[in-house]
Amino acid sequence: MTANAGARFLLYGRAWCHLCEDMRAELEPIAQRFGVPIDWIDIDDDPLLEAGYNERVPVLMLDGVELCEHRLDAKAVQTALAARGA
Repeated sequence: MTANAGARFLLYGRAWCHLCEDMRAELEPIAQRFGVPIDWIDIDDDPLLEAGYNERVPVLMLDGVELCEHRLDAKAVQTALAARGA
């Protein structure tokens, strides 16, 4: 969809985090439907990200705006995508 051209989800998490895996699995069909890629960022690869997000992961962002943490808020995600004109 052209309305979401350039949009990217940023999903901050950890490789060993089951909540992170759950959020990514729930997000994938929504992201695919709207044509928005998901960039996975492992906070353990960057000490600054680890310090900033530590116990908050997973954290999902779109266009620099935090949409949710710990659990996927599908309504917030769809509202954010709709606001982009999708």
